[in-house]
Amino acid sequence: MSRPQPVPDPGSRATGRRPLIGVIANSHHVDGRYEVHGSGVINTEALAQVSGVLPLIVPTDPRLARVEDLLEQCDGFLLTGGRPNVHPSEYGEDETPAHGDFDRARDAITLPLIRACVERGQPVFGICRGFQEVNVAMGGSLFPEIRDLPGRMNHRMPPEGTLEEKFALRHPVRFTEGGVFHRVLGASEVMTNSLHGQGINRAGKRIVIDGHAPDGTPEALYVEGAPGFTLSVQWHPEWQAGEDPVSRPLFEAFGQAARAWASGRRPLAAGAA
Repeated sequence: MSRPQPVPDPGSRATGRRPLIGVIANSHHVDGRYEVHGSGVINTEALAQVSGVLPLIVPTDPRLARVEDLLEQCDGFLLTGGRPNVHPSEYGEDETPAHGDFDRARDAITLPLIRACVERGQPVFGICRGFQEVNVAMGGSLFPEIRDLPGRMNHRMPPEGTLEEKFALRHPVRFTEGGVFHRVLGASEVMTNSLHGQGINRAGKRIVIDGHAPDGTPEALYVEGAPGFTLSVQWHPEWQAGEDPVSRPLFEAFGQAARAWASGRRPLAAGAA
């Protein structure tokens, strides 16, 4: 096995350091017993190698980390995907078996963190569950199971197969013509993977749905009027981000926003890079 190569440091000349990005961790158990806070390597690789930032895994437990401290120490946040879902009480609904598993400690960190980032202009990039968290943080709601809705396709990860098969491109996403995602990606329609069970029901206040799957499922959003980067997607762009023509510009734009924040510059455009 070849030795991993050092990551280039594109931020050092401008700011003296690479921007620090808090990677929202998920709580799970190793061997069914040993509790850990962790994140997929594909998340940290995408950030380090494509965004050009320094990823730092954040324990999502209010007993261990305060939102105020995270905002002070980090230059932006990656809201990762995760198996547990946002608890429906966060958008005024009762828990049912269809809502699946939950992580209330993560809810307690991410939802106020998102609202603070939106108001401060601090970059935040939501992926899958993170995409849903941004909507809930802004007052929106979720469908517990997309595939049960009339006319919707099954967006869930295939239960069998290799990682390549699970993360394979599954459907197109069409963006608003001339909108934020169209400008960032240079295309009005792209192909994406699909590994989620829940999806947006009611869009939150200031949430702009900027891209949809063919069945109408929201796939891309930003927060209207936000002074910083708030782009979020329902698919998983972290998979092979350095090689994928859709993923790479998203992570590059996030890296640019993080470097602007770290250097004291504040973006002027709402939601965009």
